[in-house]
Amino acid sequence: MFKNRIYKAAILAVIAMFSCSSCNKYLTLRPQNGVTSDQFFQTKEQLQSAVIGIYNGLCNAQSSSLKAPSELFFIWGEIRADFIAPGPGMTADETSIIQDNILSSNSIVVWGSIYRIINLCNNVIDNGPNVINVDNTLTQTALNGYLGEALAIRALMYFYLVRSFGDVPLKLTYTATDGDLQQLAKTPQAAILTQIVADLKTAEGYALPTYGVVAYDKGRITKFTVETIQADVYLWMDDFADCITACDKVINSGKYGLVAGNFGWFGTLYATGNSSEGIFELQFDTQQLNTYFGMFEAGFGLKPRYLANASLIDNWYTTDLVVATDVDIRGIDVAIHVNDQSIYKFIAINAGSLRTAATSYAHWIMYRYADVLLMKAEACIYSSRGQDALDLITTIRTRANALIGTLQSPSPTDVAGLTNYLVAERAREFAFEGKRWYDLLRNAKRNSFARLDLLTASVTSSVPPLNQQSAINKIKDPNSLYFPVPLGDIQDDPNLIQNPFYK
Repeated sequence: MFKNRIYKAAILAVIAMFSCSSCNKYLTLRPQNGVTSDQFFQTKEQLQSAVIGIYNGLCNAQSSSLKAPSELFFIWGEIRADFIAPGPGMTADETSIIQDNILSSNSIVVWGSIYRIINLCNNVIDNGPNVINVDNTLTQTALNGYLGEALAIRALMYFYLVRSFGDVPLKLTYTATDGDLQQLAKTPQAAILTQIVADLKTAEGYALPTYGVVAYDKGRITKFTVETIQADVYLWMDDFADCITACDKVINSGKYGLVAGNFGWFGTLYATGNSSEGIFELQFDTQQLNTYFGMFEAGFGLKPRYLANASLIDNWYTTDLVVATDVDIRGIDVAIHVNDQSIYKFIAINAGSLRTAATSYAHWIMYRYADVLLMKAEACIYSSRGQDALDLITTIRTRANALIGTLQSPSPTDVAGLTNYLVAERAREFAFEGKRWYDLLRNAKRNSFARLDLLTASVTSSVPPLNQQSAINKIKDPNSLYFPVPLGDIQDDPNLIQNPFYK
């Protein structure tokens, strides 16, 4: 019930006031009914509706020509990595990315859905503060909370863009009409990261620590969500001290913990959601289904677009040849259903029961407590705190009943060995949760691509043999590791310059 309320309570108002035009230009986002922001931001209820509309936009496609952000978070974070195998329903554009044959016309390489969310955030940031002048029932605390949510989500969207595209246009003001449309050049990734850090710093001071309802605390931005995003951004920037500080704020809050690794682990964490481990989860329910069933379900005569790499169990989770029942709880019937290679965590209720199309409402877990622990571990590796990193990794492995076959024993001073151990454990823990490609790229690019071997190994295990040598040669050019600027936007905006690798 609460999950339903969180994104649904104000949806009719959102649709009436914030529906976006279908124009292909990503910055043309005026309401279809022509109502301008100064007309509809007159009450705190309208402002709240605008904020709820942002979350709804994260879950759903905002036009027939764009994929939902919740779908892109999976695709962008996984398709270029090594855990994905093409399913019988995979599109030609998706196959091209797996084969590392990416063109600017590829339908996956489209950022419109993300910029539309950014524009909804800009609307709240630009026009929300005036509401306190016209509605005296809106408190400064409530206003700050709404602004904190919008700032944090805008920062998160730009974080996805810079990790996926590198340099991208930076738009920090609301586009309400065609008259507001700007033709923007790309902003360097470093400058956008600076803006992201600034937005998150402000959001941390504004966001509420709790809404008093579990589903709201998991499904909306809280102060602790902001600090988790900060940790992720700092890790990408190799700012290890600030990453550890942000992680410790979440850890020391006492609000989160690992779900026990017992028989109810899958149901609590994935099937039901909003567990003690969840920090930020996109909320789906019976009235707001996700797209994951058609993407991953291999039963019912369906043709899934994505399958798990068949070697995942043997190469990553391993099996106990002596005690068959001794398994890493994250592998069989979680990361992969071995009988048909289906990616199980989004389509199952438990190890023996699948969802149906009508019950496809597994949450998209953006961040959970295990991520905070392993982000801190990674930062500790590069802060001369190798033993702390090992202790944190052990905590994750213990909960998961990780098998001896995946145990590594690097010295606390062996940075390369610790990195290998950390990256492998993150792979097992977050399989198919939209993190694998970003994990590989983040660790590979550190110290002027000192660990390019991480990407080379991924290519070797995922790209078809005929394309492997070409793919390996491509990844030696750092520009190839980011998507091209979408063709449509290049054509519409003469100020945009294509990623040099794709010229």
